[in-house]
Amino acid sequence: MVDALIRWCLRNAFLVLIAVGAVLGGGYYALTRTPVDAIPDIGEKQVIVFADWPGRSPQDVDNQVTYPLTTSLTGTPGVKTIRSMSGFGFAMVFVIFKDEVDYYWARSRVIERMNVAQQRLPAGVVPVIGPDATALGQVYWYTVEGEGFDLAELRSIQDWYLRYQLNAVEGVSEVASIGGFVKQYQIDVHPDKLRAHRVTLMDVTMAVQKANIDVGAKVIEKNGIEFFIRGVGFVKSVEDLEKVVIRQEKGTPIQVKHIGTVTLGPDFRRGALDKAGVEAVGGVVLMRYGENPLDVVERVKAKIKQLEPGLPQKRLADGRVSKVKVVAFYDRTDIVKE
Repeated sequence: MVDALIRWCLRNAFLVLIAVGAVLGGGYYALTRTPVDAIPDIGEKQVIVFADWPGRSPQDVDNQVTYPLTTSLTGTPGVKTIRSMSGFGFAMVFVIFKDEVDYYWARSRVIERMNVAQQRLPAGVVPVIGPDATALGQVYWYTVEGEGFDLAELRSIQDWYLRYQLNAVEGVSEVASIGGFVKQYQIDVHPDKLRAHRVTLMDVTMAVQKANIDVGAKVIEKNGIEFFIRGVGFVKSVEDLEKVVIRQEKGTPIQVKHIGTVTLGPDFRRGALDKAGVEAVGGVVLMRYGENPLDVVERVKAKIKQLEPGLPQKRLADGRVSKVKVVAFYDRTDIVKE
């Protein structure tokens, strides 16, 4: 049998060369295109649904949010099991699918069922689907650092500049922010002043909501030119918020500054990022399901290098110029190459 095979190969050398070339070409293609990772992803296919209901206890969230979501998602095709959890102000539902189900087909089915569940949820609660990534998709962590910049400034740079740019990189599912402080306007009301002006907390809340908005109207034509009429009301500073009118009393407007103090402060947080014993601001890059970690991380690094010239800088008290920089915190490629 072996002798016959050898004789056939000798008589058909051209066909043998073609077959060998095809095998080598296929091997090279597989070598360059097959995703390579240091940690095998053997987890189950799951889709995460998250719902936010601020200020509510876990029991209220479980009864009015988690239970309706879980029961609505139970009938989804291909579902293996459903797990859920309720916390302070949020609910998470983990929909586990069978192994033979396509991942993105499963996500589309979950979105359809979420639209049905929306009708049974409390007003203002909007469930959202998690990123198309797995728990092992955290391929790159980085910190945003800069001498002379506080944690709130660094977090703003991460949220409004770096995060959106890196999220557009091919193969990236999501860029999550971590650490620092999210700036917000805070109104500290004085109970005695509220009683003196006969104003309630609901009055203050409604006045701020109605004031912080732009409105549109019709147009005015003058000399053949149309002029648009707009009511510009977005709050851009503490002074704008202090001048918001809550109500009038005998022709005298009662403004927010008359019943409380408006300041810029940090939002409520339940976690922090620590680097060498010091609080830091950073980001987590999640790789899209089925992508190659090496390629994704290299594209992220190239994008960061492209963005670095546009990062802000400031002059310190001693005359030195400090510039914000992005420092790698965790890089999956180092582990893969080892």
